[in-house]
Amino acid sequence: MNHRGERYGTAERKIYDELTRQCAQLGKKKLLEVSGVSASDLADALDIMRSNVSAELNELVREKRVIKFVTRPVLYVPAELIQQQFGDAVDTYEIKCASIKEWFDQERTREKNEDPFSHLIGSDKSLKKSVKQAKSAIVYPPRGLHTLILGPTGSGKTLFAHMMHNYAISIKRINENAPFIDFNCADYYNNPQLLIGQLFGYVKGAFTGAARDQDGIVAKADGGILFLDEIHRLPPEGQEMLFYFMDTGRYSKLGETGNKHDARVLIIGATTADPESALLQTFLRRVPVMINIPNFQSRSVSEQIELTKFLLSREAHRTHHKFHVSADVIKALIGSVTFGNIGQLKSNVQLICAQGFLDSMNQDYVELDAKMLPAEMQEGLHRISHQPKINQELNKLLPLYLVVTGSKDPLLNDVDQYEPPFDLYKMISGKYDSLIEEGLSAHDIRKMVMEDIKNQVKKFYQKASSELVNAVVDQRVAALSKDLEMICARVLGQHLSHQFVSLLSVHLSSFLERPLRRIDGSPDAAMFPCAKDYEAAVEIASLIDRHLHVTLPEVEVVYIAFLIGSFVELSQQRNVGIVVAAHGPQTASSMVSVVKELMGDYPIAAVDMPLSLNFGDIFENIVDAVRSVDQGAGVLMMVDMGSLYYFEEKISRGAKVRVKAIDMVSTPMVLDAVKNANYLHMDLNGIVDSLYKLRRTVGLEARGTQSERQKAILTICTTGSGIAKRIKNIVSMYLRNITDEEIIVIPVSIEDLYDVAQKMQNKYEVVASIGAKNPKLEGVPYITLSQFVGGEGQEILQSVWREEQCR
Repeated sequence: MNHRGERYGTAERKIYDELTRQCAQLGKKKLLEVSGVSASDLADALDIMRSNVSAELNELVREKRVIKFVTRPVLYVPAELIQQQFGDAVDTYEIKCASIKEWFDQERTREKNEDPFSHLIGSDKSLKKSVKQAKSAIVYPPRGLHTLILGPTGSGKTLFAHMMHNYAISIKRINENAPFIDFNCADYYNNPQLLIGQLFGYVKGAFTGAARDQDGIVAKADGGILFLDEIHRLPPEGQEMLFYFMDTGRYSKLGETGNKHDARVLIIGATTADPESALLQTFLRRVPVMINIPNFQSRSVSEQIELTKFLLSREAHRTHHKFHVSADVIKALIGSVTFGNIGQLKSNVQLICAQGFLDSMNQDYVELDAKMLPAEMQEGLHRISHQPKINQELNKLLPLYLVVTGSKDPLLNDVDQYEPPFDLYKMISGKYDSLIEEGLSAHDIRKMVMEDIKNQVKKFYQKASSELVNAVVDQRVAALSKDLEMICARVLGQHLSHQFVSLLSVHLSSFLERPLRRIDGSPDAAMFPCAKDYEAAVEIASLIDRHLHVTLPEVEVVYIAFLIGSFVELSQQRNVGIVVAAHGPQTASSMVSVVKELMGDYPIAAVDMPLSLNFGDIFENIVDAVRSVDQGAGVLMMVDMGSLYYFEEKISRGAKVRVKAIDMVSTPMVLDAVKNANYLHMDLNGIVDSLYKLRRTVGLEARGTQSERQKAILTICTTGSGIAKRIKNIVSMYLRNITDEEIIVIPVSIEDLYDVAQKMQNKYEVVASIGAKNPKLEGVPYITLSQFVGGEGQEILQSVWREEQCR
């Protein structure tokens, strides 16, 4: 309440309390019709002059504590009471209508007439072209154009399809009650007969268990829109039946002969795959409109902020609390989006809001600040700090703290794989209250409830992730996973991880999905991989032949062998060791502790050096530390002062280990060194070079001249197998998503790999290599075939490209 002096404070308080009492007595149903109390009613009850009561009420309206209905007579109601009874449905404090019911009716009319796409963040920027295409598809005579929505997982394809449906209703292209039917093709793609039954229905006796006639989803979508998610999972026969229906508007149920049914349905498909390779050309010709939905990283910084604030606002609405959010939290949330786009951002927002809600149980607002960030989001903040341009723009657009209030969601309440099926906030409040009654301290309660939150959320997302993998793995292959694991263990003499078996299952499923596909060419015998890897691949091919009656072509066998080999190479990889040496009682230990917490176990050691000791006193400790982290790939010494930097050669001789030193160490630099060694497989010289370039970006050293050579990425595969072409196409597609700069992709044979790769590095500025074998180019990140096929490829390429932008 604003304090305008003692003279008015008491009167205002009395009037507000009496207004609250009288309105509360009305009850929710009557309040909807009556909408409040007049100034005269309050004046009579309090025995105060009506003009004084009116003046105080209008001041309360200005303070946004009271809502005023401009009618005869003028009525007033406490804003807090309206929020309790009806949520955040009223967002103004002076309403020119007679009742809350009339206000709601006007709002519904406005929403119907409003362009639904106007609520999409980026509809006038990054989504402008997509929205224009969508509107054109809806209005095209006579019944609209069938459409395909392209975009990565979590980018908002389903929501966009819903907006197309809402737009069609708003312009009266379809009836107000026209259906929107959502169907995921991945659920049935292994069983064409069941898929046809789901799409078009079936008649009694069409198959065992068909006890009566049943309509399909095409009939249910009649007069509206049928949204087919993961449409690339439709088998060829399913696509053929669908495009016949799209051409004619006629279909038969399973078990019927002839085309007996008509339906008017607009088809909207969605896919994460390349439509040119995943869908029949005859089907694509029936889909004239293709709409691209950009990934989160492709959105402008201002849109990324707006999306984050919007998701925070949804959580504030659920909790009925204001959120006080620090700029670092917004940065961390944006930086922690690595693969799941807006869906991943939503899950991260939910987790941090749940933690903030728990920490703020006894406050009127929820505080979200950097000290409460979990490890993965701290890494997101670290990523942002390594992107100077983005960090600078975020600093310009974000205040140090911002207040986020809950507001009515103008979009539909979409339920998707990122939406937990439980109410986090209700769970927190319930457990908190019950533990308080048991006499536990606030500290112990917070610890117990937060652990429960993490477990609940972790289980949910593990389930979502598992379901996502199951959706792309052929169940026939999934049933053979233990056999695949046993073959690799017996032939190779070592157990390969569950991650690799999942990766191999995904690859085999991809092949089985289109068994008629053939890769051009045949492998050269001279290019064959390691004998044991090939032996394991042959046994896997034999297993597939015996159980699934599918013969893998020789080139697929070779490809699997190289896949196995690259995974074995990755598991046996020798990393560069790191020693952090700094003056102070805990300086080096603190840096290493942070790095281990964020990056996991890694060969890194700390040497804390009291200021009173000189280099000679601490020399043996440093040598022991270097030996302890050496894995055969050399050791990076990261020191705080130049004096230690100059003893690089002496330490190397003492430890009998190759050592490189870099000074002016900081925690971000150590994090970057571990990332380059463990994630991008850089050698010792490459890591040192990368760290010097990083320092130049923040102004610590003079900026060098930019290379004028053409940038290139090498893909390493077997000669003539066609695999190089497949990888080249995928890499090229990834590059188009992350940069407009021209980067050529050069396939390289394993034959004379090291010499050829060295010649390529002399001719081009090679920024990364991908494939079956490491060409060992100094300072060039290497991405294994396993990482690439397993889905990490795009994320690593983005990381590599961010490094390039900083140089």
